[in-house]
Amino acid sequence: MYRVLIADDELIERKVLYKTLTRELGDQCRIWQAENGREALALFDEYDIQIAILDIEMPGINGISAAEEMRKRKAGCCIIFLTAFDDFSYAKKAITIRVLDYLLKPCQEQELISVVEEAMRLTDQAGKQAFTEGKAESGEAPEPVLERQSGEYAGGDGHLRLHKVAEVIRSYMEENYIRDLSMQDVARVMNYSEAYFCKLFKQCFDKNFTAYLTECRVEAAKKLLEEPLVNVKEIGEAVGYSDSSYFAKVFKRVTGVSPTEYRMCIFNKK
Repeated sequence: MYRVLIADDELIERKVLYKTLTRELGDQCRIWQAENGREALALFDEYDIQIAILDIEMPGINGISAAEEMRKRKAGCCIIFLTAFDDFSYAKKAITIRVLDYLLKPCQEQELISVVEEAMRLTDQAGKQAFTEGKAESGEAPEPVLERQSGEYAGGDGHLRLHKVAEVIRSYMEENYIRDLSMQDVARVMNYSEAYFCKLFKQCFDKNFTAYLTECRVEAAKKLLEEPLVNVKEIGEAVGYSDSSYFAKVFKRVTGVSPTEYRMCIFNKK
């Protein structure tokens, strides 16, 4: 059972969040509630909390201060901010504390559940890492630990760094755009839930999966169109479009000209 803490000074907000998590993840979590940062820290220590969901504006010790103290006491805990304050200074501080996510109220239920599920995955990952390191220190030969297929970069506390995740996703798609890729396929390869991958992808690239895949294919087609001896149909197939008419339609939608017109423009400039 994952040990989860909710800290929010608004009773109704706290109860709704507790009810949501209990309904969706209650068979996997034990959940404690705190009404301020001081109480949150006491529960954090008493029950060795693994995942903390914190409001920011709370009396006494606020969420920022509580999160900083939690990070000092337990580097591997997953911290999630859930707040009504869309303030850049708060978001910047959240980055320095290395929180898993910064969610704004009102938060969509699926978005919240996806982030908590990701916190569970990171908790498992941190546990396996600690176990492996413990065996190494005791002189036992550690079992080989397979890296996630995504090659995801994480800090020592297991928290995501979006810029590195973006590099991994970009590299994978540039190597595989010719295939009949779907968001579900790539999420599976990266070992993410579909809902979380969708959110993560948008954070990384500020566009959805399909739009990004199309851009990859069109950019590759532009380079191939510079070769005068390769016909347009072959180029379409080479970048993932078996239907040449559909390829031409997509290419024109993105660039404003057909593949043939694009090629003519290239050679007219030379």
